Amino acid sequence: MIVAFLNQKGGVGKTTLALNLAGEWARQGKRVTLIDADPQGSALDWSQQREHAGKPRLFGVIGLARDTLHREAPELARDADHVVIDGPPRVAALMRSALLAADLVLVPVQPSPFDGWASAEMLALISEARIYRPQLTARFVLNRCDARTMLARETAEALADHDPPVLAATIGQRIAFATAAQSGCLVSELNDDTPAAREIAALADAIDGLGIGRATR
Repeated sequence: MIVAFLNQKGGVGKTTLALNLAGEWARQGKRVTLIDADPQGSALDWSQQREHAGKPRLFGVIGLARDTLHREAPELARDADHVVIDGPPRVAALMRSALLAADLVLVPVQPSPFDGWASAEMLALISEARIYRPQLTARFVLNRCDARTMLARETAEALADHDPPVLAATIGQRIAFATAAQSGCLVSELNDDTPAAREIAALADAIDGLGIGRATR
């Protein structure tokens, strides 16, 4: 399965979610490759930091910030159980290529009046991709979310009947994510029995529960 984290808005946590999801699947014994399709290369930087710190490699990280991604990602998927794409903000050609590569698109949003609604452009790109890939599945993911706040509840309610719908698993606003990233770690490596680690495990379970197989291309 190829999973792409995409959102036209920057700073919504695509890289953090992509890295920790890839790490969770790797912990489960899955063969995972992460594609850094963001020209900023944050996932590649994390991987290099991890290597310099002498930490073991859990999954491969490859930089492919180019609009041939839809042709190259399926080739990488032949040798992996899961491919995770960390997508770019506001690069239309790369975004289209990532959409055409993916079996599942996850759109991270934060509980705010602005993030609660994906841009019309993002939704248009998903609709456009479905012309060529009608089997493409998409979900919103509530990230950096305190479920106890009214704003978070209002955001979840606003997305409840939306297309794409919201994924059942939500990710909280956790300092552990920033702490782990600074040291080239994943939250599960700091402590696998924290709210952050449990939320990532629940995210992986929710995605697995969608029952998406690898698409025939």
